[in-house]
Amino acid sequence: MSDQCVFCGIVAGNVPNAKVAEDDTTYAFMDINPGSDGHILVVPKMHSKDLFDIADNDLTDVTLTARRIAKAAVVEFGADGVNLLNCCGTNAWQTVFHFHLHVIPRYIDKSRDRLVLPWQPGTTGDKEIIDALGSQLSATFDRRYPTSDD
Repeated sequence: MSDQCVFCGIVAGNVPNAKVAEDDTTYAFMDINPGSDGHILVVPKMHSKDLFDIADNDLTDVTLTARRIAKAAVVEFGADGVNLLNCCGTNAWQTVFHFHLHVIPRYIDKSRDRLVLPWQPGTTGDKEIIDALGSQLSATFDRRYPTSDD
């Protein structure tokens, strides 16, 4: 746990929150700045800064908890869909540096859903750039980025 981390404070019970679920390794609570009605955050109890810092087992546990909560949100809140979102780094909109997944119920009724897409799906990208970046990553992926925490 980190003394300066608000999410560590929430997990420790030192910061007020609306708890949704808790198990041995994860904690889920309502987001106080929701993008939609029922927006929930799922965090590992063990502090990790971001997607690159979290242990594999904690990432798995958080993802599985988020999936359970997403299913419940669709049923219990009458959501029409759900987004799972992680922001890793300041330029990717991360504001709290404790890994977390946003579980964001989505609604046809826009009075319950304030999110809008920041890009336009269906707009085809530059094929040369797509191919070049795909080739660049593919050339080193397995060798430089192993599947374990090693």
